[in-house]
Amino acid sequence: MPPKIESDVAVLGGGILGVSTAVHLLRGGASVVLITEGSLASGATGRSLSWLNAAGKRSDEYHALRMAGIDRYRTLYAADPSREWLHFDGGVFWAAVGEAPKAEARHEHEQSHGYDSKLANPGQISALTPGIDEAAIPDVAVFNPGEGWVSLPHLVEYLMEEFNALGGTLIADAGKSRVLAREGKAWGVSTEDSSVYTADKVVVACGAATPAVVEEHGIYIADGSRLSALVITEVAGCKLKSVLNTPRAAARPNPGGSLALDHGWYEEQIIEQPDGSFAIPKEVVQELTEEASRLLDGNPQLTPASWKAGRKPIPGDGEPVFGELEKLPSCYVAFSHSGATLGLIAGELLSYEILSGQKHPMLASFRPERFSRA
Repeated sequence: MPPKIESDVAVLGGGILGVSTAVHLLRGGASVVLITEGSLASGATGRSLSWLNAAGKRSDEYHALRMAGIDRYRTLYAADPSREWLHFDGGVFWAAVGEAPKAEARHEHEQSHGYDSKLANPGQISALTPGIDEAAIPDVAVFNPGEGWVSLPHLVEYLMEEFNALGGTLIADAGKSRVLAREGKAWGVSTEDSSVYTADKVVVACGAATPAVVEEHGIYIADGSRLSALVITEVAGCKLKSVLNTPRAAARPNPGGSLALDHGWYEEQIIEQPDGSFAIPKEVVQELTEEASRLLDGNPQLTPASWKAGRKPIPGDGEPVFGELEKLPSCYVAFSHSGATLGLIAGELLSYEILSGQKHPMLASFRPERFSRA
């Protein structure tokens, strides 16, 4: 089939990293075609707890990038604090019974580089943030006042309004797509129905599928992606404002008064279906909601309304992968476990590199070639 659309950039992936990059490119004056396998936000973006944070231990470069990511969300929040899908009401972490030193070490590390971190015993937590059952905290908790959360499907919808206003072209439900190369250089994308979309540059932001997409061209990106699920409850009627990260459940508020829940203890119970989709047993969903109820003041009965399972994008070494492929010029990748926190800043910095032809120093540690060289 002959080429269909010629554009400056073809972006492959309709999650937050792909949509953010596409919008930032359009803002810079590029013409953009955005190609998605299914509907927008139908992959990991649609089942992310999307906790906005730079907590815990990681490299200095990764911490700085996450802090810049939070900064961009703060700018967005300041423009309209009434949005119910973006809030900054803090995050709370605690460890399992008998593991208070783990929380204390986390707090000390955060304090050492100026990350806002408060260590609290159970009786102090209600004065810091509402809606938590103090009895659920075995020893001490770490409260990070500057953290927040975002509902990524709502953010994608918001960004797509600008995408459309700026003249971007969306090709949805395109199925499995491939990056096309000629003489060692990317020049477009071919979709499942053999339609071809030519472009000067290509961005691969396909979540957990990103390593497989570029592997066709002899490029290795270590993949540590694992299975995960997100549960959305019915309206919860609780006062929780912070994101909770606890030994048996993670929880955050969600638009409309519901809660979003996830964790990792049930990963091995997620089932991959013959058609490539994923399912999670209802009894696991129920157990997670019960675990979450124990975290909340008054222990309200939570009812699961919906749930989704799939692969959570995680590079093999845990650090993000951003930038142009040396072995396939004109092809850029965006692959990260922290797609929510980095969603806005990653799109901004990748678009800078694509439009200017210069490498941004904040992405220097996250180049794809670190895997092949290792």
